[in-house]
Amino acid sequence: MQRYKGTIAYDGSGYSGYQIQINGKTVQEMLEKALKKMHKGIEIKVTSSGRTDAGVHAYGQVFHFDSPLILSSDRWVNALNGLLPQDVALQSMEKVSQDFHARYDVVGKTYKYFLYTGKIRDPLKRKFTSYYPYKLNIDHMREAISHFIGTYDFTSFCSAKTTKENRVRTISTLHMEECENEIIFTFTGNGFLYNMVRIIVGTLLHVGNGKIAPSDIPDILAACDRKRAGQTAPAEGLYLWEVYYK
Repeated sequence: MQRYKGTIAYDGSGYSGYQIQINGKTVQEMLEKALKKMHKGIEIKVTSSGRTDAGVHAYGQVFHFDSPLILSSDRWVNALNGLLPQDVALQSMEKVSQDFHARYDVVGKTYKYFLYTGKIRDPLKRKFTSYYPYKLNIDHMREAISHFIGTYDFTSFCSAKTTKENRVRTISTLHMEECENEIIFTFTGNGFLYNMVRIIVGTLLHVGNGKIAPSDIPDILAACDRKRAGQTAPAEGLYLWEVYYK
């Protein structure tokens, strides 16, 4: 059996998330169905770098699986993309050693969050950016961003549904870029808790509209209380951009 590492991109707007569940269509389900067809009805289970929620997109979701098939990267890409739905596409495939693990070997991830700020909503962006047409104090938001960079307990910035006991994470970079009618947040860190990026974005929006002061961020972090942070930003603006390995 050969172990393969694949990278897929997907439009998450039509899915109940990445991971297989009892009710609802998922990206993992589509991927495993395509692999089953390639393997003449034999079920092939895939292991991913992590899950994404309903409506969340990805450009660089990574997974691994074992297969008796020995194919080149190009043949894997062509064959799987011929079987996958139009909103999911394999970007690359490579052979890896048997001890490679798509989840446990992760050393970092980058997420991007896209915010559309035009006064009139753009119906063509509704599934791929979060809409926020209200005035924002960008200088205050930049000041607040500086307080998130570093190693902290992010309990205040994760969902109450989080099952992780250790909630200490490191954000190495957090950038905010202004384009025409759009703000793009880029997060890179060693790991992210459930809804962590979306809650930080929601909190930055509260800073931008004056509900939270930039200087309040250290106290909110120290409080380890979800109620102290801002709202959870909508799923459609979030993208899993890249996953890093040793």
